[in-house]
Amino acid sequence: MAASTQKIGKASGFVFLAARTMVYAAFFIGFLLIYLPARVLTRSGIVSPAVIGVPQIAGIIVSTAGAVLALWCIATFVAVGRGTPAPFDAPRRLVIRGPYRYVRNPMYIGAGFALGGAALFYRSLALLSYAVLFLVAAHLFVVLYEERVLARTFGEAYQAYRGSVARWWPKV
Repeated sequence: MAASTQKIGKASGFVFLAARTMVYAAFFIGFLLIYLPARVLTRSGIVSPAVIGVPQIAGIIVSTAGAVLALWCIATFVAVGRGTPAPFDAPRRLVIRGPYRYVRNPMYIGAGFALGGAALFYRSLALLSYAVLFLVAAHLFVVLYEERVLARTFGEAYQAYRGSVARWWPKV
């Protein structure tokens, strides 16, 4: 009886974690990757292209790859880290699997690719500027806040991970 109660508790905990993750990810994705870029496009006077050409197809491919990478990261946070992408509800375990085996910040890279692909699709320098600004802000957040918190939270395990996996570009 106790074992089945424990399984139910774990399952409901995982469902609650997944629900929290979807809410936080929706706010992050909705605000930073949909709402703000739409405002940039509107203010720039850019509308959907009348014809789908090579830049639009390339933009779709780049954006889709970025979105898939970001979603893979979010799923890895839930499955491995038992936490969410939100800094105030971060993973309880150090996440060094999935895309985190190759770089320490693949979620930001995925978001940057999604924004860059959208800039390519719309052929928008304003949106490309927003993507660059997003990546600069992400870099500052990582360097000034996130890495310090991870070092304090995970100690030696994070230091070893930091020494073996690059921040933004995979080591060769």
